[in-house]
Amino acid sequence: MSGHSKWSTIKHKKGLADAARANVFTKLAREITMAAKLGDPNPDNNARLRLAIATARKASMPNDNIKRAIDKSQGASNENYVSVRYEGYGPGNVPVIVEALTDNPRRTVPEIRNIFAKNGGNMGEENSVSFLFTRAGLIFYPLSAAKSADDMMLAIMDAGADDLETSDEGYIVKTKPEDFMAVHAALSAKLGEPERAELTWVPNMPMDLDDDAYAKLERLTDALEDNDDVQKVITAAN
Repeated sequence: MSGHSKWSTIKHKKGLADAARANVFTKLAREITMAAKLGDPNPDNNARLRLAIATARKASMPNDNIKRAIDKSQGASNENYVSVRYEGYGPGNVPVIVEALTDNPRRTVPEIRNIFAKNGGNMGEENSVSFLFTRAGLIFYPLSAAKSADDMMLAIMDAGADDLETSDEGYIVKTKPEDFMAVHAALSAKLGEPERAELTWVPNMPMDLDDDAYAKLERLTDALEDNDDVQKVITAAN
């Protein structure tokens, strides 16, 4: 599950490669459409759209699908997605943040509340758990991206990033939300496209769970991610 500092657990448990392809492409297309609708449909002039397209290509989304999603933003579609955030607690009293894109919040709210309830959680009010997290940009690179950790540190400092975490599996670059797009562009130009890049929520105090509580939390996050409107689930579990 995403949202905390360790590479092995910050990756989504049910990531793009493991999810149903059609469901993943639907979610990616929705983000592309919204990014293009809110900004310029030309990705050269729209940083959010560039990131959405890069994420889609990492998931092997066909170029035709990407083009249709952009074209849809300029058409006469009645669909008008809005960004929404739901918050609550999962099994083990673990704080959970759910980010979604929906064309009907009145439909999505009871669906998300029902998923929490059926999986040992409790959906709370807005801002009920977000104060336990810090909003940040995270950019992931393999160890092969730089000759050494020192070289990587110099690269992220030049790009204006805040922090670097190094493990046996790779580098995690942390940025302020307002610096995320600029740092992403600078590092991409110097090191190539990252493995993944996202604006997310990082828990201030990650929680350790026993195996039973962790398994229950996984069932909740899996159920949330299966919802068509849900784009991302972040927990404070270690």
